[in-house]
Amino acid sequence: MRHRMGGKKLGRPTAHRLLMLRGMATDFLKHERIETTDVKAKEVRKIAEKVVTLGKKGGLHNRRKALAIITDESVVKKVFDDIGSRYDDRNGGYTRITKIGNRKGDGAEVSVLEFV
Repeated sequence: MRHRMGGKKLGRPTAHRLLMLRGMATDFLKHERIETTDVKAKEVRKIAEKVVTLGKKGGLHNRRKALAIITDESVVKKVFDDIGSRYDDRNGGYTRITKIGNRKGDGAEVSVLEFV
């Protein structure tokens, strides 16, 4: 039984998977758009929306929580100064995933993750 087991394993060991998702979330928040496989986009969305919510709340404690997730301090500054204030009137759902087809090499479903 997989009750209360969140997230996909993505065929990687735990430490590799977590660092990969943190890096992808950092890149997504830096460039505000990322192209990746559909399953990875859904996992990165979870992390990115939590960080944007922390940015909306503001404060030192929430900034330190975001720094524990995001690997670049300048990206955290951007989230708290720019992105958080952009979504003040929105209660979640800051991102959209658009499927763009299959990858040529292995046929994996590729999607674009971007802000609404």
